[in-house]
Amino acid sequence: MKLPFFIFLFLLGVFVAVHLVMNARVGEIMPNPRVANAVFWTIGGVTAIIVGLTGWESGALGSLKNVHPLLLTAGALGACLVFGIAWAEPQVGASNLFIILLSGQVVGGLLMSHFGLLSAHQPISLVQLGGAVLMLAGAAIATGMFERLTG
Repeated sequence: MKLPFFIFLFLLGVFVAVHLVMNARVGEIMPNPRVANAVFWTIGGVTAIIVGLTGWESGALGSLKNVHPLLLTAGALGACLVFGIAWAEPQVGASNLFIILLSGQVVGGLLMSHFGLLSAHQPISLVQLGGAVLMLAGAAIATGMFERLTG
């Protein structure tokens, strides 16, 4: 991977962390985190429409008929993801949340690539498997999970 892509993706990760913690804070301030998330998603939806319209061309939605309906549920999945994070973050804290969340993303990404689910097929290598195991062990150490299990 080229350094500019690494830096870009790293910064996107930081952006995701800030976004999700901001969302959780709004959920804490408002008496109903579900309503707070609905406000967030409404603002996000309007923003997505505005950004989408800046690149609008005739027939832009023509290929939508080729998209499997299951793939269109990604928006609902994203909303549920943010609702879950907004609920969990105040209980476990931002650092624990993101350590565990990132571990799940790595394992999920490896499995999706290995089985070619929604992505190109790329078998898991022993190095990747070892890295994932180390990451899970590191997540357990960093979040104090080993202490809770043994103490």
